[in-house]
Amino acid sequence: MNAGVLFPGQGSQYVGMGRDLYDQYKMARDAFEEADNALDFPLSTLIFDGPAAKLEETEWQQPAILTVSIAAWRVFCERLPMFSPSLALGLSLGEYSAYVASGVLEFPDAVRLTRLRGHAMQNAVPASVGGMMAVLGLATEKVEELCMLAGGPGIVEPANFNAPGQVVASGLNQGLENLAQLVALAQGRTIRLSVSAPFHSSLLAPAGAVLAEALAQTALKPAKFAVVANVDAAVCLLPEDVVPRLVEQVSHPVRFEAGVRAALAMGVERFFEFGPGHSLATLVKKIDRKIPVSSIENVQGMLKALELLEAAKL
Repeated sequence: MNAGVLFPGQGSQYVGMGRDLYDQYKMARDAFEEADNALDFPLSTLIFDGPAAKLEETEWQQPAILTVSIAAWRVFCERLPMFSPSLALGLSLGEYSAYVASGVLEFPDAVRLTRLRGHAMQNAVPASVGGMMAVLGLATEKVEELCMLAGGPGIVEPANFNAPGQVVASGLNQGLENLAQLVALAQGRTIRLSVSAPFHSSLLAPAGAVLAEALAQTALKPAKFAVVANVDAAVCLLPEDVVPRLVEQVSHPVRFEAGVRAALAMGVERFFEFGPGHSLATLVKKIDRKIPVSSIENVQGMLKALELLEAAKL
């Protein structure tokens, strides 16, 4: 079975995520402790006990999701050491988890980088001047057209190409208000997302500069298996492929659908999603409903996935 692994991004977090993995597996406890030490901050306490408002802050949310994702990944690999995926794919922040899993980034470095990334993304524009909006029920090309029309005095750009009929736009508030009106006229729907900044838009370019400086000081290794990049669905194996794409990613659209289609074209037959929630499994089903996805965020999901793979003799 040709398997790919997926790692979720922001918005998948919740207080208590990963707790049963922590309680049952030493490998998971070690990952949480490693993250706490990397930040010199009790991130595990925030993850397990909240408060939710602090966990939703971008600079803590990003390393928290990364930590739960890698804890699940490490336990899975410990339980099934022969498991060898063909490739990995993350959604925005999840791309960092993918690079940790593939051996490009050391976990403590990724924890520190994602906290820095979150802080830089949040502070690239003044608070509450912009945001993000999901556009549902329209073709991708139509959404791109409406974003251009909606711009005017308020920048608005496609930010996430998630699945057919699901594109997220990002920009200044006035532009998003204009876009909502245009989408309604085109018989589509919009949902304003609960985020505090226009992520993955050109407004976030200052955050890319911060990341470029940090990545230049971080040791990266060649990947043990391919990672499909968000910005262009390119296959990345070497540090020189990875760094410019991670820098570009914060201010350019996340092309998750293109990444999944690239993985399928390379022969992936099923996916395993590691981390909180099952949002990526839902998106994959929208892209190709025939592709099975197992979500591994807790002990129950872990055991189901292990049973499946052991039955397949992988």
